[in-house]
Amino acid sequence: MSGKKIWFITGASRGMGVDFARAAMAAGHAVVASGRDSTAVVKALGKSDGLLAVRLDVTSRADADAAVRSAVDRFGRIDVLVNNAASFYAGFFEELTPEQIERQLATSLIGPMNVTRAVLPIMRKQRSGHIISISSAAGLVGFEFCTAYAASKFGLEGWMESLHAEVAPFGVTTTIVNPGFFRTELLTEQSTQYAELSIQDYDERRAKQIEFWKAQNGQQSGDPAKLARALITISSQETPPRRFIAGADAVAIAEQKVADLKTQIDANRDLSTSLAFDRAPAARAL
Repeated sequence: MSGKKIWFITGASRGMGVDFARAAMAAGHAVVASGRDSTAVVKALGKSDGLLAVRLDVTSRADADAAVRSAVDRFGRIDVLVNNAASFYAGFFEELTPEQIERQLATSLIGPMNVTRAVLPIMRKQRSGHIISISSAAGLVGFEFCTAYAASKFGLEGWMESLHAEVAPFGVTTTIVNPGFFRTELLTEQSTQYAELSIQDYDERRAKQIEFWKAQNGQQSGDPAKLARALITISSQETPPRRFIAGADAVAIAEQKVADLKTQIDANRDLSTSLAFDRAPAARAL
């Protein structure tokens, strides 16, 4: 997989996906850039011989199959898949409707599965490929007001870690990316939806949470263009990392998670390791 590669990027009509597509093209790769509206993809990225804009709603398996067919018809292969399309349903668990949680999971968990399912036969046939899924610091640690989002990202990570072992024999590698706060469009009104229900017990905390999240929009410290270039670097490595922690804030969160796990393990180590069946008494010699 040296030299020019074919990148397939979801959610490439706006936000971080646009940066990923631009970085891949700048590095000399061809890009299949997908979005729910292919004309929006073209508007964001322009036209180029090395760019194919395709319509793709990741929640639709038919869309995923059609987009992958278009990619192979145009370029003959797919070398790097970036599962990037995302949404953010923010709110306390009790106030999020079941329908909102289902929509979160459909976009951020089932969506990457749909696209990967369509791409894997191509990569297996090639005996090469790299699947990159954009998770979050919320895929490492659960945060208040992020129950649905964290559930989708924790699910994404469990799926990707298991998938790694399944596809490695075919020469296909996987990478989970855990970004911290990057200045993308995820927190804009187009991408963030708040809980529909209001429960009085949460009123004061809800107001503070909404104020916090709205204030973060446009103020995040992470530069998505730099993250995009980092992905180009990762994809060029002979053995890409199974996980890439993106951003100093994400590194701090990951390190605290490791420390917390160690503390929890040590706190009950004796109890945790005492749960096997008791050994049967040794038989007496006659």
